[in-house]
Amino acid sequence: MNTIRRGAGKPLLLIHGLGGSWKSWQTILDDLAREREVIALDLPGSGETPPLEGPANIATLCDALTRYIRENHLAGVDVVGSSMGARLVLELARRDANRNGANGNGNDVNGDNEPVVGAVVSLDPGGFWSRTQVPIFYNSVKTSVKLVRLLQPVLPFLTGNPLTRTLLLSQFSAAPWKLSASVTLDEMRTFAASPSFDEILDNLAYGEKQRGAPRGSIRKPLVIGWGRRDLVCFPGQQRRALQLFPDAKLHWFDGCGHFPQWDAPQETV
Repeated sequence: MNTIRRGAGKPLLLIHGLGGSWKSWQTILDDLAREREVIALDLPGSGETPPLEGPANIATLCDALTRYIRENHLAGVDVVGSSMGARLVLELARRDANRNGANGNGNDVNGDNEPVVGAVVSLDPGGFWSRTQVPIFYNSVKTSVKLVRLLQPVLPFLTGNPLTRTLLLSQFSAAPWKLSASVTLDEMRTFAASPSFDEILDNLAYGEKQRGAPRGSIRKPLVIGWGRRDLVCFPGQQRRALQLFPDAKLHWFDGCGHFPQWDAPQETV
């Protein structure tokens, strides 16, 4: 996987959302790197990392992340995920809880019982929508990516103008007019260019369901953060997230949309 590393100290691994890249974190990278060695990666089929050879879905992306963590001697690393990446880090924590459960018989892709992740922060995770919310999520995001692909030639103008940036990004940010033009242009370009986007979106909406971990099974800190004005993963979905992950603590981002690292970077740090 393509990665960038900044800073020094205890490693912190950042995992972006659907169609994003390591640049999805550029609003907070430098501040995090003052205290930690920050590792931000491009998931398979996003940014500069080639797609997986087989199916691309939550399970195979988690397998790929597990291999990356093991092969780079990062077992037990603290992880932060955004959107789909937030679902991935919850699944890694769930797998750790299952692997090291009372029967001790869980297995990961390497047959190793050592925990893959340490502390987990999950920002606005996907996968907790109700049955009636699934088509809203799927069709709105599908329409958004089709539009962004069509608008590629004029994206520098659209993201550079506060009014058109607001029209383009109102689903993802509570205050798009305040965002950096360069940050939003980077996001929209990787969003449209991801070769695995459509396959993963289909799986997110209509594929495997997010499973949970029983109370007491996740022993490392687990925080789920949610923007109160999230229009991708509606705030009410936190109830189901906490039902499935009762060991988690909930942090509300007031006045934030789907990406707290955009709308409230200092609070996110």
